[in-house]
Parts: sequence; C-alpha cells; structure tokens
Amino acid sequence: MISHRWPAYSAIAGFTAVALGCLFSLGVQKPLTLPQHGGTVTVLAEPSPAPALGAGPAAQEAAPDAGYYNQLRARLRWVQTRMGGDMLLTPDLNSRMLLAKSAARHARLSEVGLNFQDVYGIINAETSWVPRTGASKDGTPNLGIAQFEPATARALGVRDPQDPVEAVHAAALHMKDAARWSAERLEGITLHADERAEKLREGVSIYYNLSTRGRNAWNGRNTARLPRETQRHIENARLGAQEAAVLEAQLQAVRAARSLGPAVMTANTDAIGG
Repeated sequence: MISHRWPAYSAIAGFTAVALGCLFSLGVQKPLTLPQHGGTVTVLAEPSPAPALGAGPAAQEAAPDAGYYNQLRARLRWVQTRMGGDMLLTPDLNSRMLLAKSAARHARLSEVGLNFQDVYGIINAETSWVPRTGASKDGTPNLGIAQFEPATARALGVRDPQDPVEAVHAAALHMKDAARWSAERLEGITLHADERAEKLREGVSIYYNLSTRGRNAWNGRNTARLPRETQRHIENARLGAQEAAVLEAQLQAVRAARSLGPAVMTANTDAIGG
C-alpha cells in the first residue's frame, strides 16, 4: 500500500469548520460521474513498502453480493478536489460515510474492537479518499482507493481493486485480520483499556502498511522505531477516524435540522457563514 503522502491536518477543529460547510454545500453541488475506474487519475505519491501477501480468516468471509455493490455504486456521488496541481475526483462526504459504514458492518469489525471510523481512517491514510494508482518501492503498482497491490487484491478475493465499493469492503476485511494480528502482538503487555485500543489500531496500520518482515519487527512497544512513513500512516489513520466521528455528529445534526424544516436549515447555514 502507499504510505501516507499528504501532510497531517494541523487540527481537527479546522477540518470541522470546513466539513460542516461542505455538508450543506454538497447538497447543491452537481454530482460528477467517476471515470472508468480512475482512468484519468494521476500518481501523486512517493513509493511505499510492499504489503504482505496472503489472506487471513476474515478475508475468507463472504463479501456482499454483486447486487448490493451495484446499489451502493448507484448511491455514490463524486466531487472534484485539488491535490497538487491536479483536479481529481473523490466521493463526497456522505458517500465516504456510506462506504465506511457498510464495509464495517459487513466485515463485522465490532467483533475485533473496530468500527466505521477506523475504515474511514485507513482509507484516509492510504489515499485521502482519492482513487488513484501509485507504486511500492519495488515498482509494484498500488491500485485504487485502498491501494492494494495486485497480488494482495487477488488474495483478498478482490476482482477489481480500482472499484471503490469493492475495495473499501475488502479493506475492512483486511483490517479485521490486522486487528486479530495486532491483538496477538499485544498479548502479555499490561495496558489500560484506552491504551490497548490505541495500540490495537497502531497494529492495524502497521499490518496494512508493511510487508510481513516489516510488520513482524513491531512488538507493541517500539512504534517510534518504525519507518517514518508507517508512523505517518498511523497518525493519519487516527486523524481520519477522528474526522469520521466529527462528520457523523454533523450529519446527524443536519438530518435533525432538515426534519425541523427550512427555517432551521436557513438558520444553521447562516451560522456557518458567520
């Protein structure tokens, strides 16, 4: 997978202000059609460590059927975003949340202590939710919104890693295996519940981001000694999960305002404008 290549947000508060405005403005934006599986996207990233091959128990679980995936695809809306000097396409905020929640639910991530915020966070760390093609250090392509190498995609049963719907659901299954692996690495370490939850998520990033050799260097205590790219991945997955929590609260507030009628929506929009 491509390790994170965009600077970490300086503060969640800044994201909150922008996202809250987007939640209202997206309702009036014209949806964009995604080009044929990202055929126009540009490589914007530095190479990253290659992921390990093979699939664990979670990847063997049945994925949603084609009909369900088609229903999700029909509900996605795409907007433009600028990265560097390029205008690329990204799912709008509602679509991101839709994918993250669906993937977490079907992978049953709650069984391993994860949730949809974690799915959102991993995709944030991989691509900032902008599907594109990158490369590992050895030149192996990293494909799509979840940055699967071709062999990893095959091991996970992914037919088209460039398809955001299929890729995010496969990423959640991969994360489930990662959480089990992480929990095993943490056995025997005395941690408070919050510390263990944080370390578990560190392990998920490490498993997702590094090869078998690289990930096996982690013992639960030596995160600071891991490659800089992996530490950035951990941080940006954490920030992404926090953003998802903020978005969820805002989406609920918007739904509540809509249920109360246009007057409340106008008042909220005026408040955002300042």
